Amino acid sequence: MIIITIPAYNEEESITRVIEEIKAEMSKTKYKYRILVLNDGSKDKTKELAEKAGAIVYSHNRNKGLAETFKSEMKYCLQEKGDIIVHTDADGQYPAEYIPLLIKEIENGYDLVIGSRFTGEIEDMPFVKKMGNIAFAKVFTGLTKTKITDSTTGFRAFTRELAETIKYNTDFTYTHEQLIRAAREKFKIKEISINTRKTRESRLMKGSMDYAIKAWINIFRIYRDYNPLAFFGKIGLTLFTIGILTGLWIVYNILSTGMTGGLPRVILSAMLILVGIQITLFGLLADMRK
Repeated sequence: MIIITIPAYNEEESITRVIEEIKAEMSKTKYKYRILVLNDGSKDKTKELAEKAGAIVYSHNRNKGLAETFKSEMKYCLQEKGDIIVHTDADGQYPAEYIPLLIKEIENGYDLVIGSRFTGEIEDMPFVKKMGNIAFAKVFTGLTKTKITDSTTGFRAFTRELAETIKYNTDFTYTHEQLIRAAREKFKIKEISINTRKTRESRLMKGSMDYAIKAWINIFRIYRDYNPLAFFGKIGLTLFTIGILTGLWIVYNILSTGMTGGLPRVILSAMLILVGIQITLFGLLADMRK
């Protein structure tokens, strides 16, 4: 069974059109499917219209945001016995014609397939956001050891096993966390090219700077959990190295002038070395517990 899940918050203008488009595309295939809408506390007719269009609707009593909504989607998709889960948006940004292509790649053996807007055509995206997404993609390619061009796309398909395995801690960028944790768990990841439509302004951020700050905070948080030894080890090694270099400079001063160059410098060197060792040990302990 394929579950096509859609998070929705006050989407009465587009939800019926999105559901009908999905039904039209899926009717051309052999797949058995259900459409699930997670109504995130909408104050308009999103719930009623989604049910009328034939979707299964689960609702939050209040608006909880996209990350919490995604966690609820996973719970209900598994409850509905989904073997393959396809996640898309309620605003119509992602054309339903690509859904069978996502599913096909899952059938070909991949565990997570994402639709990349940056290998296809984007009708409209602010330049700053586009550059930010490209930067994030480069970071994620390095972290996951998989070629990623669009780490923030919400258009993706994945297996039941992946949905059951991955637990989410972030309250903002579930798209990033799913990618990193999937790579850590050795799931097979693939991108396909998609074209997207122009939609309304994002409701998730006040501006590009707000998005970038929140996203990077969560990236550091996820990377800390993903590879704590590397995360803490690099910080610890940097401080340790600065401390050692400072200590060598002190030794040079003693040998050449007979003076340390000042007690504060000696204390700083010792503190940097000790703190560097401590932080590296934190990384070792965290790596043992992960």
